[in-house]
Amino acid sequence: MASSRRRFLATIGSVAGGAAALGTQGTAWTGVRTPAAQAPDGLLPSELLTRHAAGSSVSTVSRPAAQTDPRMPSAEEVASWYTDRRNWGRWGDDDQKGAINLITPEKSAGAAGLVRSGRKVSASRVFEPEQHFMRKSPRPGGAGAVVDYYGFIYHGQTITHIDALCHMWDQDGMWQGRDPDVEVTTQGANFGTIDAWSEGIVTRGVLIDVPRHRDTPYVTPDRPVHGWEIEEIAEAQGVEVESGDALLIYSGKDPYVRDGGDYGGGDRPGLSVTCAKFIRDHDVALLGWDMMDARPDPYGLAFPMHGVLFNYGVALLDNALLEPLAAACFEEGRYEFMFMGLPLNVARGTGSPVNPIAMF
Repeated sequence: MASSRRRFLATIGSVAGGAAALGTQGTAWTGVRTPAAQAPDGLLPSELLTRHAAGSSVSTVSRPAAQTDPRMPSAEEVASWYTDRRNWGRWGDDDQKGAINLITPEKSAGAAGLVRSGRKVSASRVFEPEQHFMRKSPRPGGAGAVVDYYGFIYHGQTITHIDALCHMWDQDGMWQGRDPDVEVTTQGANFGTIDAWSEGIVTRGVLIDVPRHRDTPYVTPDRPVHGWEIEEIAEAQGVEVESGDALLIYSGKDPYVRDGGDYGGGDRPGLSVTCAKFIRDHDVALLGWDMMDARPDPYGLAFPMHGVLFNYGVALLDNALLEPLAAACFEEGRYEFMFMGLPLNVARGTGSPVNPIAMF
C-alpha cells in the first residue's frame, strides 16, 4: 500500500474519535466528553485531512452578528425551536430514520405522479476525488482492464452529499439524545447511520429560487435567506411546501463564486436560522441547498441551520448544484417535481456522496 494512502486511512481512523467499541448499547448523552482516540505513534496526518479541517464548515462557532430586521426572533425563541420542538421520540426512541419517516409509500407514489415530460436534472456537482489511484491489469491477446481507488472526504464544501443523522450534535447529544462518544467510534458510527436510508429518498421535491425572486444573481452576506422569505417565494411561485417534501433552496452559490465571492468555512452568505422554524412548521423531510448556514450567526450558534439534522431528523443534501435545476423549473413553469436521492448503502457511515435527480 502506498505511504500516502496508508497515512490517509490511518488518520481517518484517528479523527473519527470515540471511546466505545462497536456493538455497545446506545445511551443518552450526559454531556461529559471522553478523550478522543489518539493517532498511533509515527503516523503523519494526511494533507487531505489538514486541508479539510482548515476549510471545514463545522470547525468553529460563529461570532454573533448585529440584528437589523425587526422580524428577527429573540434568542429565547430560537433556542425553543431546537429544544421544545425536537422530534426526538416522535417515531420511537430507537428510530434512526428521522423525518424520512414522513415519506410514506403514498407520498412516493404521489411524487411519481408529477412526472410528465420525463425531463431529468442532476443536482450533483462533478466529483473529483483528491486521491485517485489507478491500476492497469493486462490480459492475454492485448486485452486489459483498469481499476481505481478513490480517497476523499465528502463532508465539507465541495462534494454533493447527504448527511446522516449521526453526523453532528450539540451539548444535548446527537439524534435522539444519544451520546456521540458512545455511538461514534474509530470504526464508524452505530446509530443514525446512512444505511438507515438504504431504500432511497423518493418524494416530492420543491425548489425555492431566491435570486429570481429578489431579481439578483445571488444571495449576499449582508442579506441571508429567512424563513418568512421562503414562505413568500413559495406563494409567488404558486407552490406549497408539504409534509414529507424535499425542500431545495437555491441561493446562487455558483454565480456568487464566479463573481469573485469566497464561499468556505468562515463568514459566508446562506440561510438564517429562521429557516429552521419554517422547516419544522412544514414537516420537511430533506433540506437541499447550495449555500448552507449563513455566517456569522447573530445568535452565536455552532450549527444554525445544520441543527435541523440532529434536532428534527431532517436529512441534509449539502453542496447541491441547483443552478441548472432552477433554470429547468423556470422553463417548465413549475417548481415541483419528483425527487430521488439514493445514498450509498454504507455500513456505519456518517453520510454518503449522492447524485440527486429531479424528474419533471
